[in-house]
Amino acid sequence: MTVLVDVGMPRLSDSMEEATILRWLKREGDAVARGEELVEVETDKATMVYEAEADGVLEEIVVDDGGTAALGAVIARMRAAGRGAPVAEPASAVASSTPPVRRARATPVARKLAARLGVALDGMDGSGPGGRIVGADVRSAAGDAPAAVAPAEGRGAIEELPLTSTQRTIAQRMSESRATVPEFTLEAEIDMTAAAQVREDLRAAGVEPLPSYNDLVVRAAALTLRELPGMNAAWGGDRVLRFGRVNVGVAVATDDALIVPTIFDADRMTVADIAVESRRLANAARSRRIAPAELADGTFTVSNLGMFGIRRFHAVINVPQAAILAVGEVARRPAVAEDGSVVGRLLMDVALSCDHRVVYGADAARFLQRLRELLESHPTRLVIA
Repeated sequence: MTVLVDVGMPRLSDSMEEATILRWLKREGDAVARGEELVEVETDKATMVYEAEADGVLEEIVVDDGGTAALGAVIARMRAAGRGAPVAEPASAVASSTPPVRRARATPVARKLAARLGVALDGMDGSGPGGRIVGADVRSAAGDAPAAVAPAEGRGAIEELPLTSTQRTIAQRMSESRATVPEFTLEAEIDMTAAAQVREDLRAAGVEPLPSYNDLVVRAAALTLRELPGMNAAWGGDRVLRFGRVNVGVAVATDDALIVPTIFDADRMTVADIAVESRRLANAARSRRIAPAELADGTFTVSNLGMFGIRRFHAVINVPQAAILAVGEVARRPAVAEDGSVVGRLLMDVALSCDHRVVYGADAARFLQRLRELLESHPTRLVIA
């Protein structure tokens, strides 16, 4: 005997209210084993893979690729084995005579457009990624040329790009940060020549992975936060919250979003440990395999655009944290030596943006002063516990 079981939209982050189905990894009629990857879901924080909780056969996909559903809403139905009964037939047996009817794979924009134009999506071939039906396919089926979207004041055809759950959350939080946080920013230039020599020493010692300049900055920032706990804080509405752990978030750019994984207790790690952890988290974020717990509980953030050749920029504070450090490229530029001569040095610009309700100008200045000391004068301290 078999039982039909509803599969609800799982809770994959604490703040999640709804999520988007990016891609079903199994199709209707496929056999599924417990723990096997079932569907790729985008939440308000990241994209994650949800694993099946029981053996069975995927009977019906209720929310197709590109669809959005609220937390707990039914997204599929599984034909699971009843207690004491064998698992349902595999997909090959289920589909041997009459293949299951599958929903057309279409983007949300295409579905809305099809409903407006009265176009049936079933049986339509899509030109989008993975054969997904896009707006141009619907317009073509309706007898309209793709250019039928009217130009807007000479700007050409307009393509509407719906925001993903992650993008909506980023937009909401960045708007909140700019609208509610009384922010100020201090800039500094740091000579990274000595830090570069430390990297070469680590390279010669065969340390793998070789710590990047950003790993050195994260370690230096963590040690500075431990010495200056007033920076390791957040605004709590009517009070300041100081944190007992130094957890540094590192901004990671993915294909369509900005994710901030957390390096926990970064002040208690060597730079080699940070190098390993930062790469693991970045790979997990970009491959959409990062866990919700790895995106939570940051107390400070480092955002680096140096790899793009950006010299300096101001980052938006990751509320409710009190500060964020924007890091530019490390490049050889002219500098004036003590004897007045002009020499080439490896220089890096940083900008510290702070919530003025929590941090004052002198506090931020002391942070940058100590950060500079560690990177310029004491970089070897960064490689020891």
